[in-house]
Amino acid sequence: MDTIILADWLSARLDRSATEPMYRQVLELMQQAILTGQLAPGTKLPSSRTLATDLGIARNTVLHVYDQLTAEGYVTSTTGSGTYVADTAPRDGVAGKKARAEETKAPCTISRRGERLIAQAGVSPKQWGAFMPGVPDVAEFPARTWSRLQARLWKRASPELLTYAPGGGYRPLRRALSDYLRVARSVKCHPDQIIITTGIHQSIDLAMRLLTDFGDRAWVEEPCYWGVRSVLQSSGLTLVPIPVDDEGLNPAARDMAEPPRIALVTPSHQYPLGMVMSLARRRALLEFARQHKVWIIEDDYDSEFRYGSRPLSSLQGLDDAGQVIYVGSLGKMLYPGLRMGYMVVPDNLVDSFRTGVAELYREGQLMQQAVLTEFILDGHLTSHVRRMRGLYGERRELLINAIRARFGDSLPVRGDEAGLHFVLDLPDFADDRTIAATALSAGVVTRPLDNYYLNRLAARKGLMLGYACVPNDQIAPQFARLAGVVEQALSSVTSKPAVTPIESAMTK
Repeated sequence: MDTIILADWLSARLDRSATEPMYRQVLELMQQAILTGQLAPGTKLPSSRTLATDLGIARNTVLHVYDQLTAEGYVTSTTGSGTYVADTAPRDGVAGKKARAEETKAPCTISRRGERLIAQAGVSPKQWGAFMPGVPDVAEFPARTWSRLQARLWKRASPELLTYAPGGGYRPLRRALSDYLRVARSVKCHPDQIIITTGIHQSIDLAMRLLTDFGDRAWVEEPCYWGVRSVLQSSGLTLVPIPVDDEGLNPAARDMAEPPRIALVTPSHQYPLGMVMSLARRRALLEFARQHKVWIIEDDYDSEFRYGSRPLSSLQGLDDAGQVIYVGSLGKMLYPGLRMGYMVVPDNLVDSFRTGVAELYREGQLMQQAVLTEFILDGHLTSHVRRMRGLYGERRELLINAIRARFGDSLPVRGDEAGLHFVLDLPDFADDRTIAATALSAGVVTRPLDNYYLNRLAARKGLMLGYACVPNDQIAPQFARLAGVVEQALSSVTSKPAVTPIESAMTK
């Protein structure tokens, strides 16, 4: 491109009515011309005064453009000589590799590990509404109270609250959490054992990085939470699915013959089926872990929201050998976007975990941790959980009543004693994945139980129904929409004519 027509080329492409600054438009157009070769290396650019006059813009605008082009290596400028387009083409070796790559047309792809993670991802495009499981009613969060506490802290904010967090997190919060966990969950701990994280995912990721090596065996409940399963698989562990029954984790003799490095369990409220691990199973698991040096990760999911009885004691409270790492999250109690979790680690792991969390994640959010501390110490956490337990209990009853009114006892409810969701059982012939996808297109969120199994052939069929974030008056009408999808799906299967033995033989 001849610099004589550069002004015409730029003028034809400038949008003088756009909100984007003229400086930015001219800069991007000239960068494009240089990268595509329209302005060849060595070309002398017009003076800033000349180009500004030709374009009808301020000279300072052009000067800023030239300065930026010089700073980024697009042009070179010599006093008294002028401004010239720099030679930015790749050197011969790089250019040759680029040409060969273009010839083969080989696309860049993610790793096999990445492909497996994406293929098995369970994350939903919608994170709110009927009947999204595992989501609290954030509209009921005491935002004014939180805002008042936050404003009070900002008025006297010290530099220590605005920098990276010390290993383990804000000590006053760790002290408040240790007091809370001892009373509410019978966890045996002191403040130094608590490590503040951004939630269950990060807690387990940290534990895997510090306690396991690539290829180690990890027991997971079958079924289990897909998010945690993804963390374990991405860590390069060999996952061993252990079935659960009405008493919780139920390993067979062949499983126990080859002890794992890690066992991940949800003993107080199995996710997703909802049963409680019996005391006998808890003691057996702890003894097995003690004998074989197995680390137990206790995910205390939804334990605060139990209906009809007090929250159950933790597995960690029974551990005398220091084999249990207790992890929890405040997102379900308060709001998920808070991204605040914690782990209670045995004394001999404290220093390693403090260093690990600081080294890998460079934790911060000390101001939020300070606000949460005040929220707990002032009694707001306890009162909020108590109030929400009552509200969620009402919504649970409304949804169960809507199910029974529509289906009677033909579709049982499982795991409704605690938490923010339960499972609606479906017949074995049902395609719960298709039902969930159809429901989503109808505006109703649910998760197929099939997604939570490693062995899909052995998966029970059902739908995860979260009721916590659904207003009371919306539960019945929203379930009616879901029920219509379920009925249509089940009737389309049962209405198909049965295949006779003669027809079956003829098709073989």
